[in-house]
Amino acid sequence: MAHTIADAVGSELLIKKSRFIGCVQPVADRASAQAIVAGLREQHPAADHVCWALLAGGQSAAVDDGEPSGTAGRPMLDVLRHQDLEGVLATVVRYYGGVKLGAGGLVRAYTDCVAQALKTAQKIPIIKMSILQCAIPYSLEGLLRREIDAAGGVLTDVAHGDVVELIFTLAASAADELVARLNEDGQGKISWFSENG
Repeated sequence: MAHTIADAVGSELLIKKSRFIGCVQPVADRASAQAIVAGLREQHPAADHVCWALLAGGQSAAVDDGEPSGTAGRPMLDVLRHQDLEGVLATVVRYYGGVKLGAGGLVRAYTDCVAQALKTAQKIPIIKMSILQCAIPYSLEGLLRREIDAAGGVLTDVAHGDVVELIFTLAASAADELVARLNEDGQGKISWFSENG
C-alpha cells in the first residue's frame, strides 16, 4: 500500500566540506513541486545544486541539476520508491565544499540525505476512494444511511424528490461489498448511477 507523509521533514549532512540540506514533503503535482524548487533556488542563491525527485499522481521526476548524470535525482527517487511513497517531493540543496566526492560518493550523499529525513516522517496510508450515487424509495433511506455509516462512508449529498438520491464516498476496497449487500437488502429497488456519466 502506498503512503504519503503528514508534514515536511528535513536533514542536513556535511560530507568532505560539502553541505547537503535535504527535505521531503507532501505535494499534489509537478507544478507544485516546481514552485517549491524555484523557491529553494531563491532561498539559496549561492548553492551549487538544487536536486530533486518527485512521485506524485503518476508523475515522477529525477533532476540532477548539474551533478553528473544519475548521481542525485535518480538515487533520491529510488529512496522514495523503496519506501513506497506517493505524493512526495524530495529536494537536496548542495553547497560544494571544494572536495570532489566521485560518482559513488554523490549517490551515497543524496541517498543518505533523503533517507535521514524520512526517518522522522509520519507516514500516512493512501486510501483510494470511490464516489457512489444511487436513487432509492423513501422506505430504504434509513437502511442506506446506516449501511453507509457502518462501512465508513461519508454522505456528501442527498436530494429528496420522487425518490431519494444520495451521493457518498467510501474506501474503494469496501465499495463492491457494500453495493452487493445493499442490492440484496433493497430487493432490486436501488438504482445506481455512474459518476462518469
